[in-house]
Amino acid sequence: MITVTFTPNLQRHVASPPRGLQANTVADALHQIFAKNPTLAGYILDDQHRLRKNIAVFIDGTLIQDRNTLSDSLQPSSDVQVLQALSGG
Repeated sequence: MITVTFTPNLQRHVASPPRGLQANTVADALHQIFAKNPTLAGYILDDQHRLRKNIAVFIDGTLIQDRNTLSDSLQPSSDVQVLQALSGG
C-alpha cells in the first residue's frame, strides 16, 4: 500500500493525516485524497492543477520530476511525502 504524508506545516492549515491507498501515479494518489479533502487541494495545486511552487513532493526520498501533470510512477509500497519547500534569504 502506498503511504502519503503531509508536512506538519500543511497540517496546521488543513487536516491532512497520513493516508494509505493504491495508485499508479502521484496525480492518482493526490486526486484520491482531494476527493475526500477538497480544501487540501488549494494548498497543494494552483489554478491550473499544477503543483504550487512552494510545494515539493518526494517518492521514496526522490524529488518528483513532473510538477505539471504529476505523472511520476508509484510502486505498490511507495512512500510519498508532500512538503512545503523552504525559501528565504
